[in-house]
Amino acid sequence: MLAESRCPACLASAFCRWKRPDRETDVKEPQLPGVKQCQGKSHPQRSILLGLETTLDLTWKDWVIGREYTKTLVIRNIRNKLQKLHISAPESKCFSIVNPEVVVLSPGTSFCLPVTFKPLQKCGYKDCIQFQAIEGNFKVCLHAVLSSHNLKVPESVMLPVCAVEHYTLTSFPIKNISKIQMSFKWDSTAPFQLRPEQGQLRPGQQCVITVDFQPLEAQVYQQQVLCTYGADGNKAVSCCAVLLQGIAKYPFLQLRIPNDKEEISPGDIELDFGSVAVGHSLSKQFEIFNPSPVSVWFSLSQLPGAVAIFGSHFSWDVTSEKIVAGGSIQVLVTYSPTVVDIVSVDYLSLNYKGSLSKSQVKLIGTCMGPKLCLSSSVVNFGCVEEKGSAEQTVELLNSSPVQATYQWDIDCANSVFRVSPASGTVLPYSKIKVNVSYKPTHPMPHHRRVACLILLREPLFLDLIGTCHPNLREQVALTLEHLVEYKSKLYRMWNSSDELLEVPLEEEGNSATVIPPAPMEKLNKIKKEHVDSLFSPSFPFVSIEPSELLFNHKTTSFFVTSSAVSQCVTFKNHTKEKLSLMWTVIQDSPFCVTPSSFELAPLKSTTALVTYEPKEINTLHGGELECFAYCKMPQENPSSEQHRPCLPCCVTVRVISHSFQPGIDHFPPSCILKPHQVVFPPLSLISYRTVLLQNNGDQPLIFCLNNRTSSDLPRSVHMSPGSGFIQPGQHQILTIGAVPTLDSPTKGFNLPLQLNAAEFTKELTVVSTLEKPSVSFENSNGLHFSATAVGSKSQQTHSIKNLSSVPIKFQWIISERDQNLIFVEPDAGKLHSNESLVQTWTFSPLTEKTYTFKPTLSFQSDDFNKSQLSFRVNGTGAAGTIEAGKELLDMGENLVGSCRSFHIPMVNNCSCPISFRLSVQLEETPPDSEDNSALQLDLETGTIASHSTVLLGSTLRLGAQGWYRWTISYQITDANGFGMCPPEKLCEVRTKGVFPSLQVVDAYSSGSVARLCKQYLWKLFSLDSFNEHLLSTPCTAEITFKAPTKDSLNSVSSFPQVILDFNFGAAPLHSEPSDFMLMFWNPGSISVNWTFLFPEDQEMQLENWAVTGQFSNKELQEMKVQDNQLFRVTPRSGTLLPGQKCPVHFCYSHDFIGIDRLPVLFKLSLGRVVLLNFQGVTLNRNEPYLHFVSNHHVFTPVAIRDSTPPRQTYELYNGGAVTVHYEVDQAVLSQLQMENYDHPILSCLSPQGKVLPGNKAVLEWIFSPLEAKIYHMDVPIHILEKDSVIVNFEGCGMNALSTSANISIEYSDAKTHRHCAKKGPFPGQVAWLSVDSVSIGDIPVCTKSSRIMFITSLSYTEIVYFVWEIPTQSNQQVVQIHPERGCLGPRECVMCILTFVSEFPTIYQLDLVCQITQKAALIHYHKALQCWEEEKKRQENEFTITDKISSRTQRVLVDEILLAPPARKGAPLPKYKTLPPICGSKSVCNLYDKNKRAQTRLERESANIWRRPQTPQPALLHLSVTAHTYDIPDFYTHFPDRHLQLTRIKQLLNSSSTRRLAKLCPSTCGAERDIVVDILTPLYKDLLDDSAFAESLMVLASRPPIYECQTSATPPITFPSSPQHSVQSNWTVDGEAAVCLGKISQIQATAESKHAPSDLAEAVLLKTLQNLMMEAVTGELTLFAYPRSKIRTSLSARGRTLIAEGT
Repeated sequence: MLAESRCPACLASAFCRWKRPDRETDVKEPQLPGVKQCQGKSHPQRSILLGLETTLDLTWKDWVIGREYTKTLVIRNIRNKLQKLHISAPESKCFSIVNPEVVVLSPGTSFCLPVTFKPLQKCGYKDCIQFQAIEGNFKVCLHAVLSSHNLKVPESVMLPVCAVEHYTLTSFPIKNISKIQMSFKWDSTAPFQLRPEQGQLRPGQQCVITVDFQPLEAQVYQQQVLCTYGADGNKAVSCCAVLLQGIAKYPFLQLRIPNDKEEISPGDIELDFGSVAVGHSLSKQFEIFNPSPVSVWFSLSQLPGAVAIFGSHFSWDVTSEKIVAGGSIQVLVTYSPTVVDIVSVDYLSLNYKGSLSKSQVKLIGTCMGPKLCLSSSVVNFGCVEEKGSAEQTVELLNSSPVQATYQWDIDCANSVFRVSPASGTVLPYSKIKVNVSYKPTHPMPHHRRVACLILLREPLFLDLIGTCHPNLREQVALTLEHLVEYKSKLYRMWNSSDELLEVPLEEEGNSATVIPPAPMEKLNKIKKEHVDSLFSPSFPFVSIEPSELLFNHKTTSFFVTSSAVSQCVTFKNHTKEKLSLMWTVIQDSPFCVTPSSFELAPLKSTTALVTYEPKEINTLHGGELECFAYCKMPQENPSSEQHRPCLPCCVTVRVISHSFQPGIDHFPPSCILKPHQVVFPPLSLISYRTVLLQNNGDQPLIFCLNNRTSSDLPRSVHMSPGSGFIQPGQHQILTIGAVPTLDSPTKGFNLPLQLNAAEFTKELTVVSTLEKPSVSFENSNGLHFSATAVGSKSQQTHSIKNLSSVPIKFQWIISERDQNLIFVEPDAGKLHSNESLVQTWTFSPLTEKTYTFKPTLSFQSDDFNKSQLSFRVNGTGAAGTIEAGKELLDMGENLVGSCRSFHIPMVNNCSCPISFRLSVQLEETPPDSEDNSALQLDLETGTIASHSTVLLGSTLRLGAQGWYRWTISYQITDANGFGMCPPEKLCEVRTKGVFPSLQVVDAYSSGSVARLCKQYLWKLFSLDSFNEHLLSTPCTAEITFKAPTKDSLNSVSSFPQVILDFNFGAAPLHSEPSDFMLMFWNPGSISVNWTFLFPEDQEMQLENWAVTGQFSNKELQEMKVQDNQLFRVTPRSGTLLPGQKCPVHFCYSHDFIGIDRLPVLFKLSLGRVVLLNFQGVTLNRNEPYLHFVSNHHVFTPVAIRDSTPPRQTYELYNGGAVTVHYEVDQAVLSQLQMENYDHPILSCLSPQGKVLPGNKAVLEWIFSPLEAKIYHMDVPIHILEKDSVIVNFEGCGMNALSTSANISIEYSDAKTHRHCAKKGPFPGQVAWLSVDSVSIGDIPVCTKSSRIMFITSLSYTEIVYFVWEIPTQSNQQVVQIHPERGCLGPRECVMCILTFVSEFPTIYQLDLVCQITQKAALIHYHKALQCWEEEKKRQENEFTITDKISSRTQRVLVDEILLAPPARKGAPLPKYKTLPPICGSKSVCNLYDKNKRAQTRLERESANIWRRPQTPQPALLHLSVTAHTYDIPDFYTHFPDRHLQLTRIKQLLNSSSTRRLAKLCPSTCGAERDIVVDILTPLYKDLLDDSAFAESLMVLASRPPIYECQTSATPPITFPSSPQHSVQSNWTVDGEAAVCLGKISQIQATAESKHAPSDLAEAVLLKTLQNLMMEAVTGELTLFAYPRSKIRTSLSARGRTLIAEGT
């Protein structure tokens, strides 16, 4: 868009709704109005005036004051004549032209006029140049406009979809399209921010504006931002607007583990690393998936928790990142443990702005260290000679995946025992052999417990025992039993008090007293004082002080020689026995002890001198001096059992030294100390950590604790060994033991190691702080349960977290009385450091009250006493009930065999959730039905929340027809699912099982069978049986029958065979198809699915011909019918709602001569299955044929005593094209008469005759039974030139005492009146009869009855004509219709009056046909006929001289109806074409061309044939009239209740008043009577509507009548035997008129006949009622309107009668 100079107020107009585009940023560029989008220079628009082509406007832009600007005006003459122009210069001085005043332009020439503009001041200029020609004048306008600021901005900018509390950036350009510099400034509000907000643009310069979209809520944002621009930003008056559009959505991220079989969960996940070897790392991944449509920035951070003194062992590679919509990011987490047997737990929190929930990742892993074991813990060397040796092997096994580093804590060079290798590594899951040798130097028993130090693990111990004696036979060797006894003594001493240590060894050995274990504090005290006991587990019978000697460090207390240095060690005997001590002397050692052996008195001390005398200078020395102390055995009997050898005790002294001379630098150490820091668990128990000191140099290494700092170390921290000597390439495992205290520094302290007796040090940081166990409740210190039903339970979750650095054990303490009300799971367990646990609390109230519980959480670590935290739980117990939405749920009618789902609303109006269990009880079921599972509930148990409704899903599967009723009960259950109270009624469910029902209520025919009456159609299609079967109960196989197969059709066991014939009648070849329309109606209350399954629609199995390879005759016949579609049904399937109707069209084409049959299956879904045999007959045109629907006919029952049996009819239908002559075989009837006492049981009144094509012949019969029984008579009917047909007639003789209902006529279609289906027109009908059947009923002969009916035009535009065809029977016309013909306008209705009078006792079944013809069709017919006749007349009167080449083809006129195809010249065409002969392709092509030319010629000849137009075929409406007329005596006999009515009628007919009135009114007959009726009828109606006449009647009521009543006694009536002497007028009409007409006899009985002629009064009243009925049909009168108010004044009898008639 172009930003024009507009005020800001103009931009406040509303903008239309917008739609998000496919791309992220949508910038709509403006289009300049009236400007072509091209790169070339635009030319001014030229105009043509007075034959001159020129430009009517010249405009100057971007000009400067003082300069001249010239433009050329071109004028061109486009006419073919010379033109002369007079030019007038501009008035303004700023515009000037240099030209002559007159210009002459020849045809096609041009003239250029320079126009100069020189501005003098900065303002706009306007002027013009006038041109005067001969034909007129015109002017060219001159404009000079000032330059203005013009900014080009987009109309709208669509920003990418953004997450809430995030931001997105997009940009759009703005451009200064003016020629002067401008400044701009944006005005925007949140959530949009534009950068830069202001600036300046040179002419033509473009600037990119960045839009920052930062939404705070999820919604659609639209904002118009204004940009003001001009010469100066502060003074800018022009503005423009840009519509910014953005969508904000909430972000959402999912955590999931790749390759996890579980579904994606939006909650937390757990990464379990399992056990990982120390020093190793294990990595696992989890995925962060973004299913939202927006990009999300997230961060991963560690949740705050316990202070990890061991540090975090987890690391991850992603801390913050951006995930696009639908994308995911893999996060790699690495677990690198460093502390053995520690379970590391950490939590990662997924944080991102705008999130509605929090997600976290739990990280857990266990550090696994080496696991070493010895194949044997004891090595017994037995007895060895002095200076002899013994050697054995021990296996060291590593059962872990971690490489183990070990070291035997023994100086093999200075000991009688040697272990090889002394140090090394054991690979994972492997073992090594360790050689142990024993080489004693003095005859004595030896025992030493050697520790195998393992890095990052507790040490293993190996007991070495051996005995050395000069006389092996006399020596008692040490055995394993001695070691076991020694350890038992040691165990007792460890668990005894300090005084027990002073007992003699003998007493201790003989004592069997069990000493109770010491408390924890005392044991810790012992271990603190004897930290070295870890490496010398033997309890020291003798102690040595100091255990480590450091030479050449500080000046010793004494001096021996200049080259030797000595130090003293002190021995103390802690027993009451005399001990012998023996040093192990090693030759060539720089260290020696004096004395080498000595004895120590009980409980005494002595000293020994350790001397260091190096043999080399400037070197390092170190070692371990070994000394054995033992009780000396008596010499008299050393082998006796009483003086068994005592296990000796081994004590050692570590010595290190150097021989460096003053001024000589010591060896620089090359070693590694790992780790540099050791952390002890914050427990008040002694614990150990190991450190590896590796000598990587080629010189020995000595180390010791710095003497200046060793005194500053806490007493709770010890290191062993405190000094040592390491050979090149070897290592030393240092063990640090500590007992953390509360006053220890939190950051730890340093242990300095002095290396090589110089200033070389290595510092080891030791962290040993004591920490109390701490547990927190993550949410709150309490829990509140909402109202809970008594006996049920409710659950909530709560989390606890271990804030300590050590694992703790916890236990919930709930009082015993509350344990059945609340409980928690898990109630006890172990929490690792920094681990959280979600616990589930369950509340189960027993009574209705408010509960308050105070459970306690008890927890402790391995060293501290138990701590407790208080917790508060509140809850309320409430009682609840459940109600249903309705107490009685009536499901109406349901289809048997179908499945119907519905919901039962269960309402909980209480304040607590309710747990329930449902049960269903069957109360009512159809007879002979054992279906107990007809009603199924989707759930039987569940819980309903408070103040809520649950829809209980239920399913109905009814298996029988009839009523069902169930009672659904509920029972409130407790927390364990047991019922707390007896079941209570919830609701009742009632339904009725029904089968689908379908009925045919109407039938209609057209085409070849258009003249068939409905009674005949009803018989052709067996509609009575069809309706009866459809209403019957289907069997189980039919209900379950889904898709019929060929076997199911032929198998009786599959479903009952209901086979009916659908007879389509007969017609000649190539005649119109036989069309039938049946009106299907659903009388039930459920929808019905119906379908016609043709053989190709059915799921047939493999046919027989596919197996045998041959077709049967039946299969060939079906193939012909199906391939040519002789039978068609439209539609083949459908669904009818309750009460709905649907027309179904059946069509049979007469294309092949013969009888065509097709089995069609008609099926109702889950209902009846009827096999229909479609049957149709196609005849040769010259073949006589009578169509019999059935060879069986039943006469109406006749009373055996009737004097005049009625005539009955039997119809013969000629479906062919030729007249058929028939004759009834009278011999059979004569034989029947002879067999019945010469009484004519059955007589045929028309034994022979003929039947015209397409018509019916009526055979009249008289059935006169002698007995009350059923007669069967087979009567042959002979057909000329055809075979005879035997028809079985059945008649029933009835007793005369039987009721009239047994002998009344029964019309098949009358059964449909029992249905409530309102009949209507069929599709395609142009007119419609209000009734299609009229039943006169049972009447005497010579009685006149009338009926009213209406013909209605269904067309909205067409005019139709109707004509009635009145049939005759017995050469008499018993029915009259008025009017017989007429015309109907669009949607017009006409009333027809049917009058019936019979003279003979007959059973009538008449078919009246009303022909309906459209006026438009007649007009078209007459026009076509006129053209045809004119053409025929022209051809008769004109002649044509035919040339060889005729320019006009003469049309052939045909004046007849061609039923067959038109004939042609030459040989007749065969019906089937033979195959061409086998020959070359050229012959085949020639033959094809010949056939094609012949076909083209035939089509051309057919086009030249002009047949005479045929009269349009009218549509036929059938009216069935049924009546049963009796002779008068027989009528009295069968209907005695109507004797009084006949008596009154006879009195009226024979009265003298009637004869007198007939004389007074001789003109009331014939046409004159009609005139009188037509005149008096409106007069009477007007009088009844006149209020003045009604008032005059009140006055006349008091006066005497004008005519006096002359009544006389009526003599008894004697009924004549002849019916010609009695006439009855019994007029009746349909509807409300029947009520009025029923009062005629009462009017005639009450009102004196002398007042008016009876026939005249009757005609007037009848005409009045007919007019009322016509007005009611047309809508002018409402028969059910509220009646008028009656006149209360007493009137005369005649006045009351007239008013009653008027109302």
